[in-house]
Parts: sequence; C-alpha cells; structure tokens
Amino acid sequence: MRKNSIKNRRINDEVQRALSGIIRDVKDPRISPLTSVMDVEVAPDLKTCKIWISVFTSGTGEEKAAAVKETMEGLKSASGFIRGELARRVNLRNTPVLQFLADTSIAYGVEMSHQIDEVIAKDYESASARGDEEPGGAPEA
Repeated sequence: MRKNSIKNRRINDEVQRALSGIIRDVKDPRISPLTSVMDVEVAPDLKTCKIWISVFTSGTGEEKAAAVKETMEGLKSASGFIRGELARRVNLRNTPVLQFLADTSIAYGVEMSHQIDEVIAKDYESASARGDEEPGGAPEA
C-alpha cells in the first residue's frame, strides 16, 4: 500500500475519528479536556502511527507549555489502553504502535500573524511620518 493511496487516507481518517473519541474517554487527570487530534499518519505497513495532538489552553506561554507537556505525558502513559481501545474500535490487520507528537502549527500561525501585524503597524507609522497616504507608496505630488 502506497503512502498516499486512497486506502491509506481512509485508514488515517478512521483512526483519527476513533482516537478522538478514545482520548475523550481516558480518565487520566493530566490529559486536558480540550485535547484535539489534529492529524494521524498510519504507516503503510500498519506497524506505527504518528498522532499530532493540539491542546487548547489559556494563559501565558509557560502555562501553555506546561499543559501540553502534562497532556503528552498522560497520553504516553495511557498509550497501552488507547492502543487496546483502538484495536476494539477499528478492525485492522495490525494495531499500530502509537507515537504522540505535539502539534505546534496553530501556535506558530498565531505567532506569525502577530509578527505580520507588527510589521504592518510599523509600516503605517513610517508612512505617516513621511506623509505618504499608503505604506510603501510615493508621496503626493
């Protein structure tokens, strides 16, 4: 089975759906209730599975990092239970070994958005100091 085949994509989607429900049912207090399965990549041989997890938290960067770390530790300790439940819910030839990874793409996107906003604000300030109507434009004649 090729990596991007239709069969592999269907397996990835089904495993993602099942894992989302299983993680909600895990009783470990370290796992945040606002944990989402962002993406799943099951290897073509069905031996391994990479799971990207996103944890929604409010607070400072240190608090967010601590919540993500705790959730990842809780998921790793519950991986045996999660794998067993996955075997019961999804009928696969082999139940893959689960590898949980923190998905930082949302935080990265927010950070990039803030940096872009800062650059635009600085551009407007410098344009107004020069007397331009628009940033990057030529002065009025």
